[in-house]
Amino acid sequence: MEINNKKVLVIGDLMIDHYIYGDCNRISPEAPVPVVEVQREEQTLGGAGNVLQNLQAMGCYADIISIVGDDQEADFIQSELVNNGLLGNGLVRSKARCTTIKSRVLAAKHQLIRLDKENTELISSAEVEKFLPLLDSKIPLFDIILISDYNKGLLTKELLTQIFEKCKKHGKVTILDPKGLDFSKYRGVGIIKPNKKEAIMATGINIKDQESLKLACQKLQEITDCDHVIITLSEDGIAYFSHDVLNIIPTVAIDVVDVTGAGDTVLASLGIALANNNSLHDACAFANHAAAVVVNKVGSATATLEEIMNKETTLKS
Repeated sequence: MEINNKKVLVIGDLMIDHYIYGDCNRISPEAPVPVVEVQREEQTLGGAGNVLQNLQAMGCYADIISIVGDDQEADFIQSELVNNGLLGNGLVRSKARCTTIKSRVLAAKHQLIRLDKENTELISSAEVEKFLPLLDSKIPLFDIILISDYNKGLLTKELLTQIFEKCKKHGKVTILDPKGLDFSKYRGVGIIKPNKKEAIMATGINIKDQESLKLACQKLQEITDCDHVIITLSEDGIAYFSHDVLNIIPTVAIDVVDVTGAGDTVLASLGIALANNNSLHDACAFANHAAAVVVNKVGSATATLEEIMNKETTLKS
């Protein structure tokens, strides 16, 4: 796998992942719920921010375009971006929204509950207009564009159309991690990367074997007019559909601790591999190994190039 210093731009729903770690040894006398004795807390960038952090963990220069609220959580995101060596000038602040924060309570490596604070209303046409100068200034500077949709209202059909048009104008490949049922809004993307469940819901095709998987890929290509389809299959690995040919790369994950954020790692690793002109097959194999690294960690984890290469070496030996 040839990996050099490439620049990757992420566009998508940025949020905060808030983790509360503690011990759970008793049930509350007030209600039949566990009592967690909090030991520590941490906050990190989540959603599209996890894609960004994966790119940086792999030694790649990356930047992000997103929308946040006009609140303390947005201040935290801004400071995290600056601490990671970015200007943080790709953020649009909106007084009409709150910054998304997902709080997870974990005890003995098990997630007990998740609390979400978010606004999922679609951004307005006026807010779309605020993104156009950012797209014009940043897209030409990057080698590949990754789009991370967490269905929080940023990636409207109107904004996506602008993104795809501007990327095609500058000859930039787009890879998109989708959400929701209506994939028609993604029409014009280069590569679409749903997981198996998302592909089933978007196409109405129950994926149960290679024949139905190929039909789903063909349907996704028809809906989005994309060049290639990549579907992550959890324990069955990763499939890619290109030039009407379906290929499946078996999983290399052995110990699965937490699948949170694995899709972000796959998106990031695909972006790095394809930006470096590797084949679609090699990019998917690289992403498969990257996913095997992060599912062995707790929370929205990242994988370094060293960890991925070590995973590949271990499996070959």
